[in-house]
Amino acid sequence: MINAVQSVFDFGAQPQHTFEQLVPGANAVALGLVMRVTEGVGEPQLYFWGAPGTGKTHLLQAACQRMGSHGLPAAYLSLAEALHPGVLDGLEQLGLVALDDIQAVMGQGGWEIALFDLINRLREQQVPLLLAADAPPAMLAVNLADLASRLSWGPVLRLEALDDAGKREVLRAHAQERGMELPDEVIHFMFAHLPRGLPSLLAGLEQLDRASMERQRRITLPLAREVLS
Repeated sequence: MINAVQSVFDFGAQPQHTFEQLVPGANAVALGLVMRVTEGVGEPQLYFWGAPGTGKTHLLQAACQRMGSHGLPAAYLSLAEALHPGVLDGLEQLGLVALDDIQAVMGQGGWEIALFDLINRLREQQVPLLLAADAPPAMLAVNLADLASRLSWGPVLRLEALDDAGKREVLRAHAQERGMELPDEVIHFMFAHLPRGLPSLLAGLEQLDRASMERQRRITLPLAREVLS
């Protein structure tokens, strides 16, 4: 469904996934390339790969949000959640297409043909394409040789996970967006008592925010101990 305000096909996109909320860390080059795409001067195709939590989804969704803010229709779609290759039909009519989790459909004939055809149509219509997967093109289980070559038509970049300093920056940014005061001692407690992955830390921040509102209390170390221990 098209978001009437941002002209974005969201397909599960998170509104907080914007460039402003993205801490690049070691991925500054990737961020710069994607931002150029949204300015209409970038590469026609970019491929990103990395482990979960390296920011692939955020990067793709932020590009769609930025295009939408310019009044240009964009599509974000996770192929791990897509039900049928027919969802790729007609995407060449948009201003940007971002396909996540493409490894989920590799080896499936119908999907491979549909993706191959879409890449060709996008190139013909000069519509930029962002692709993301958990491995580089050469390591995907692709059966269609022509598709394998097209996945590498543009730059292929590996995304790296944020270090702890970057994750702290993300927590502070998300807290600020929510109007929360997040003391350093609470962040330290979160790192000591929660899994270090960014999804777990952000889930902990969500718990603290809910508890703070429900109990009408500021976020302090005692509250963090009650909620997160």
